[in-house]
Amino acid sequence: MTLSDLTSARASELIAQFAGLRVLVVGDVMLDRFIVGRVTRISPEAPVPVVQFQSEHVRLGGAANVANNLAALGARVSLVGIVGADAAADRLREQLTASAVDADGLVVDPSRPTTEKVRVVTERNQQVARIDYERDVDAAGTVERSIAARVTELAGGSGALLLSDYLKGTITRPVVEAALAARSARAPVIVDPKIPHLACYAGATLVTPNHHEAETATHLRIRNDDDAREAARAFRKAAQCDAVLITRGEHGMWLSDRTVDGSIPAIAREVADVTGAGDTVVATLALAMAAGASLPEAAVLANYAAGIVVGKFGPATVTPRELFDSLKSEV
Repeated sequence: MTLSDLTSARASELIAQFAGLRVLVVGDVMLDRFIVGRVTRISPEAPVPVVQFQSEHVRLGGAANVANNLAALGARVSLVGIVGADAAADRLREQLTASAVDADGLVVDPSRPTTEKVRVVTERNQQVARIDYERDVDAAGTVERSIAARVTELAGGSGALLLSDYLKGTITRPVVEAALAARSARAPVIVDPKIPHLACYAGATLVTPNHHEAETATHLRIRNDDDAREAARAFRKAAQCDAVLITRGEHGMWLSDRTVDGSIPAIAREVADVTGAGDTVVATLALAMAAGASLPEAAVLANYAAGIVVGKFGPATVTPRELFDSLKSEV
């Protein structure tokens, strides 16, 4: 598979169809809070840096960042996930509303906090510490049934369903089954996985492990393209999915289904931060497939989107114009 598989004209045609397409995102929503400050000395109380506060900002994380990426690309997005009964949930809803993401599918679980990751970073974007607020137990009982019901209610009319699993409780086998049962005839179900839940994803259209996850799931080392081919085929069998896209960082991606087995080279970019790049990949994949792209075409578009977003700090998004301009300069 080479860049010649996707022409500039075809890319333009697909990207032009992004606007208004409906996508349902189901997964673990999070808030990413950044506390930014200046470090000039070490504390006399302990061997730790003293951070002089300068600013604070909040970004959408996890499945919420996936939804945000889709909205930035022009999609109409509905989001299903779990939040707590707390101020962080209110802040999350505000951020989603500002990003034009429908948050009516969020289910409140008073027994857990809204997942929030607080990062203390320097003015040069160096991380000093991270504080996690979370309860990573799988949803069960009334909460799980409510999630599945929201999926069933919101899936109709969606051009793609995207499951974003961060092992924080939202994605369970009954929830995946609800997504598979509720999707329209041609809508793909795409999973950004976590390996402990591998058995939950049976029946999915596409699963997108990174190379570490693929190695863990298959007990195979991935050092070159031949290894990637073998691991991808083994992963498809283990996950019982139609296709697999292994993301390999600077080595690009490996795509495998019944008809395609090939490498997509990485796009050379200056890397500022890889946080959230996987969210951008799955969002672009889902929207491209909803627009009618073949799996190889969608993977190439996702590869370019990842190349753009790693040049930005923190969880970030890509616009249709940025994506097209990046493709036009290379294809």
